[in-house]
Amino acid sequence: MPKQKTKTEGAIAAGDGKYAFKIAKLKKIAAGTGYSTAHGGVVEGARMLVGYIHKPRGTGSRMHSHKNEQFNYVIEGTLRGWVNGKKVVAPAGTLVYIPANAPHCLISDPDEDVIFLALKDLSQGIIGKAIDGKMSGAHYEPGFEPKPRRAAKKAVK
Repeated sequence: MPKQKTKTEGAIAAGDGKYAFKIAKLKKIAAGTGYSTAHGGVVEGARMLVGYIHKPRGTGSRMHSHKNEQFNYVIEGTLRGWVNGKKVVAPAGTLVYIPANAPHCLISDPDEDVIFLALKDLSQGIIGKAIDGKMSGAHYEPGFEPKPRRAAKKAVK
């Protein structure tokens, strides 16, 4: 039987005898390429996807949107940001609603990493588009920017 296609590259397809998933143990994939540090395991059914998403402390997404309606249930840490122009502070145990096409950005509090469940319809995969049209990188709070990579030293003969 051919492998079931997913809308999100690297996601696991549910069904065809696969009904239970250790989601925290799944292969981690980028869940916001071009605008976010979000990454984690993603499972897609026929009409919905679920991601077990991690955002390192002090990092997150730049303002973006996607066709999918979305719920984020915060398991650990605190997400802070904006949804449709409204400020959001979401500690563990909070459910965040993001309407389809709503501009939003969510950042992990600088004190600790965040883990949340992302639940979306499958009108597209897990990745959206940056509002500014530039898929040029994630949001980093001051002091949490990635360290520049060093160039490899040339071999000496």
